[in-house]
Amino acid sequence: MRRLKIYIDTSVIGGYFDQEFETETKELFDKFIKKEYEIVISDLTQRELIGAPENVKNLFKNLGLSPEIVSISAEVISLANEYLNEKVVGATSEDDCLHIALATIHKVDILVSWNFKHIVNLKRIRGYNAINIMNGYPIVEIRSPKEIIDYEE
Repeated sequence: MRRLKIYIDTSVIGGYFDQEFETETKELFDKFIKKEYEIVISDLTQRELIGAPENVKNLFKNLGLSPEIVSISAEVISLANEYLNEKVVGATSEDDCLHIALATIHKVDILVSWNFKHIVNLKRIRGYNAINIMNGYPIVEIRSPKEIIDYEE
């Protein structure tokens, strides 16, 4: 059976060291380590991590993970601009739109984020997916780490 490809944004990486989000984030990373899920990040994520604390920057290396890295392209920028033009989010959320477009164009199974304002938000998810459908792209599943962890009885 094929492993799910999960795109994580920068908030998930930072969540590993955040008291509010660490439990679920560490459980998700444990699944990456066990190869239950395939981890995907982007060149945008790498750029966003440049100013991060060393422990955040080195998380993948310290855990022995080698994520698939997807890149921004003209197609990604065009789709992200559609989200902005249709006012799914405001102009200050350009990078959030790029994350959604990256996940969409690179056909990941789930985009995972702790960003409840601009990404993991029902109104926004519906907006992103409406634009995707209108432009011939598949819908993108968007969840928080809490929603994709298997809770065993």
